[in-house]
Amino acid sequence: MGVWRWRRNPLRRRTDVVEAWVALAAVVCLLVLAPVAGLVAGTRVDDTLQRAVREQAQARRQVSAVVLHPPKEPPADPAAGTAGGAGGSESAPSGQSGPYPRVLAEWTAPDGTARTGPVTTVDGTPKPGDRLRIWTDRTGRPVSRPLDPVVAAAYAGLAGFAAAGALALLVDTVRRLVVRRLMHHRYARLDRAWAAAGPDWGRADAGS
Repeated sequence: MGVWRWRRNPLRRRTDVVEAWVALAAVVCLLVLAPVAGLVAGTRVDDTLQRAVREQAQARRQVSAVVLHPPKEPPADPAAGTAGGAGGSESAPSGQSGPYPRVLAEWTAPDGTARTGPVTTVDGTPKPGDRLRIWTDRTGRPVSRPLDPVVAAAYAGLAGFAAAGALALLVDTVRRLVVRRLMHHRYARLDRAWAAAGPDWGRADAGS
């Protein structure tokens, strides 16, 4: 739509040419710089996350833990039942944080010592004696599972798309601000021209 602004004609203004160049620069940024920025950002984030994946894979290991006892039940709420004591509802386990309960388990640390502590299970509510697979660090302390390489790559892709989208939004915002400034400049010139020609408009001796 802005190609006509470059053609020579009596109605072309300097602001028209500037607006055309601004539109061209915006298109180049959207088609070239935005993808490049997204690729660079995604690559850097992927390198950082993949490095974290390798470090976590070396520092964390999966061991077998034995459940000692399930989560403790909270004390009964007197207001939960009826006057006769019947019909009370069971409450969630006190050791449960979110959808997964925490149980007391025992496992062996990498140095061979026995460790005991609360661990989170995703297999419902295990019974005493059941075995769980948990992740520990080099000292035997329970930690979360290592970051998956596929998940890290997905996060890097999202970061790249976000960077490209942010740059595209910035370019479009700058273009709109410049065009708005040019429009104000045009209106100001029109007002000055009309103020000069308005008093003589339509007079026979004014040459209009």
